[in-house]
Amino acid sequence: MADKRKLTGLGLALGAALGTVVGVLAGHVAVWLAIGVAIGVAIGASLRGKQTECPECAMVHQEHQAREHGNKLGAKS
Repeated sequence: MADKRKLTGLGLALGAALGTVVGVLAGHVAVWLAIGVAIGVAIGASLRGKQTECPECAMVHQEHQAREHGNKLGAKS
């Protein structure tokens, strides 16, 4: 999950920087900053990609999560 947030943050930062530069050059910082942030969020979301799971992978993933959840509960006791 942290990786997804990092990619979104990276896209946001790059978009804000690009929007600021274009805004300073064009003389309309507020407009271009907003456009840059929107583009950055879109880029960050596209970098994450969409994971497709086959039914077998989904079942293995669910078993893994259940096992991991069981280990966490046992460690807290």
